[in-house]
Amino acid sequence: MWGRKILTACALMLSAALLSGAKAPSGERKMSRDLEGRNTSDMVDVIVLFKQAPDPHYHQKVLRKGGMLTRTLDLVKGGAYRMPAWALKDLADDPDVVFISPDRPVAGTSTWVNDYHTGTINAPAGWSQGLNGSGIGVAVIDSGIVSGSIDLVSSNIVYSQSFVFGSPAYDQYGHGTHVAGIIAGNGTASTGPGYAYTFNGIAPGVKIISLKVLDQHGAGTDSQVIQAIQTAISLKNTYNIRIINLSLGRGIFESYTQDPLCQAVEQAWNAGIVVVVAAGNDGRNNAAGTGGYGTINAPANDPYVITVGAMNTRGTPDRTNDIPASYSSKGPTLWDQVIKPDLVAPGNLVISLYRQGAGLELSNLYPGNEIPHSLYKINGSSTPSNTYFGLSGTSTAAPMVSGAVALMLQKDSTLTPDQVKAQLMKTAFKGLIPSATVQDASTGATYNVQADIFTVGAGLLDIQAALANTDLTPSTVGSALSPLAQVDSLGNVVGVVNGNSILWGTSILWGTSILWGTGATNGTDVLGNSILWGTDALQADSVLWGTSSVNSSSVLWGTSILWGTNNGTPDALAGLLGDL
Repeated sequence: MWGRKILTACALMLSAALLSGAKAPSGERKMSRDLEGRNTSDMVDVIVLFKQAPDPHYHQKVLRKGGMLTRTLDLVKGGAYRMPAWALKDLADDPDVVFISPDRPVAGTSTWVNDYHTGTINAPAGWSQGLNGSGIGVAVIDSGIVSGSIDLVSSNIVYSQSFVFGSPAYDQYGHGTHVAGIIAGNGTASTGPGYAYTFNGIAPGVKIISLKVLDQHGAGTDSQVIQAIQTAISLKNTYNIRIINLSLGRGIFESYTQDPLCQAVEQAWNAGIVVVVAAGNDGRNNAAGTGGYGTINAPANDPYVITVGAMNTRGTPDRTNDIPASYSSKGPTLWDQVIKPDLVAPGNLVISLYRQGAGLELSNLYPGNEIPHSLYKINGSSTPSNTYFGLSGTSTAAPMVSGAVALMLQKDSTLTPDQVKAQLMKTAFKGLIPSATVQDASTGATYNVQADIFTVGAGLLDIQAALANTDLTPSTVGSALSPLAQVDSLGNVVGVVNGNSILWGTSILWGTSILWGTGATNGTDVLGNSILWGTDALQADSVLWGTSSVNSSSVLWGTSILWGTNNGTPDALAGLLGDL
């Protein structure tokens, strides 16, 4: 849920070097492109990555050039600094410096009918087994959590810290509270004989570690997020933190191998923490004529993490009528062409917690998103609820996956992040409607959506199937990397690159791999160059499953694979009211 109009969408530009799917050459460029051309008199906020965790000697390299240290970022062998733009090139030439990037702004990723999401993803199957996430720590890196919510008891929130300068640790925006409710809300305020529906969180027994990085307007920076991730790792053993939820992000400006935000989430993954990231809400962005493809945000572009897109449940628990949300960001990723998202979960018109009258900006700006009591109370009035609020976006989808992971880890604490990712992808529901047309509830604009690999990944989250599955990928870190798309000289996506990941070796096809499962093809074998599954005929050069309504030789990429700049226009909150 990329909160209100705060996420900066990528302006999209052509990059000849990336037409063939190549990365930015490692070791040649040591400074992000969007730092070039800055007025030499400007002071800029940057993150500098060094060859080793910086000691005072390394910090002095920046201080001697008129800079100052604002945050230590040992997790990524770097630091956040404010320094004059004129000194950037000289600093980049230092052999101890690996890469310099701006300390970029990040924002929450969030836009109601009852969503019935717990039924759609088969959460009750986990509850019937006595699973509620008890004992599992989830670090919610977001805007904090408001105090006093009846659905989040004190035993849920075991630690809170703010990384926003001068800001209290509690939620002043509303985004983090909504996310936490999806993960851990216990439904108390909608439970009893007078209620027609209870708004349960997926794993109400988890321990929430609230790490605030978004301010009262839903904005933050890379360095704040990195510090929060670093803190989550340091507290891992204290609170058994096994999951980090990142319902936030920003545009992609370089390869994930150079991006400090991506390097931070990889460190958490290496430390044994499952990192779940919202894909972004830029799926309607057609600025480059790509139909919204290539709009995954960072750090969702990192191949280690579990990247989650958003589905529209259409107001029913029946998942066979679900379709992708039109605003959900699509892959492949800029620069590296990583195939994302990894899977999808309900993210349209999702109802969760907030606190009326608490000064939260989301509720003040969008009072129409306060759901009426009649939606969940028997003979309820149209008076707005003071407990529940509706939002849409991939921010609301990601915490459903985080909650599912908590149930999986409670059942089997030995699972590694890669094993969790593999099981979720293999068991994801694949009987989705191939294509549909939807209308934005607030603007009336219509959008065509298609359930292809770059839109829904391996399919829709299915908690029951994930808990029942006992197949294990190797426990080694990196055994479930998201694969890369193969791109031809014209920029058309034509297949999958066989990388080093055990799951994506040359002998493993998408149709029979541990991630997709032998029954993933809906009766159609996946052979040759195609990675299509669904009900339609295979297209030899296609990376689609479902219908062939999108060009069978590409994904409407035209002639370019794209890379972002920071000159984009603000991205709307997916219409706030979501798709109809």
